[in-house]
Amino acid sequence: MFSDTELPSTRPYLIRALYEWCSENGFTPYVAVKVNASVQVPREYVQGGEIVLNVSMDATSSLKLGNEFIEFKARFGGKPREIMVPVERVMAIYARENGQGMAFPVPENDDDAQALTAVDSPVSEGSDDEPTPPPATGRPALTRVK
Repeated sequence: MFSDTELPSTRPYLIRALYEWCSENGFTPYVAVKVNASVQVPREYVQGGEIVLNVSMDATSSLKLGNEFIEFKARFGGKPREIMVPVERVMAIYARENGQGMAFPVPENDDDAQALTAVDSPVSEGSDDEPTPPPATGRPALTRVK
């Protein structure tokens, strides 16, 4: 069997479960991501070292919720982009409509997060005509997992 240090992370499994819950109940799944050099997102949409992404089927194509990465294609400002987020950089997954979801710990000591932040850029939702998502902080209905 596995020792405690060898156990695989539960994070990707919980992300997939909450994604499925959102989708089956008619909610829009959003992921909040702590951006660093390993995160492949349009940098002009990063605010405060974070980005919130709409990962619904309507906003993405070729979505893969893997154990190591979340990968998909989406349009930002009308331009198609390929997105790749390491699962360990996901801070939360939640339903846009009611804030229900789960938060995860992410390392806070990233030196490169400040260099990746764009000032006064809109948060991406994957679609040009949807309302702006709630900020990545202050989601009251989330449960933190260690």
